[in-house]
Amino acid sequence: QVQLVESGGALVQPGDSLRLSCAASGGPISSYAMGWFRQAPGKEREFVAAISWAGGSTVHADSVKGRFTISRVNAKRMVYLQMNNLQPEDTAVYYCAAYAGCSANGPPVYWGQGTQVTVSS
Repeated sequence: QVQLVESGGALVQPGDSLRLSCAASGGPISSYAMGWFRQAPGKEREFVAAISWAGGSTVHADSVKGRFTISRVNAKRMVYLQMNNLQPEDTAVYYCAAYAGCSANGPPVYWGQGTQVTVSS
């Protein structure tokens, strides 16, 4: 059983940067592809970014491409989401997720509890 704990959410102003962290425990996290999702009030949860088990392959949603970057350090069992030039539409609860295999195919099987990011002037 994999446990995921997110941190780093905050209230920031438009144009600011923020880095979210996801600490993984309880399983061979280095074997899993990892991802970030977000859910804004009144909207469905949406994909943000994913990274393969070794970090060699990443994919980002069009809405965040060029502004957000996913990364991981397997030795520390950590996954990160660097968010630059944040905009009000980025306001959401951000979730860390682990996929069942080494690539981000199919739905994640493990989820964190989420961390709130609010972008407002």
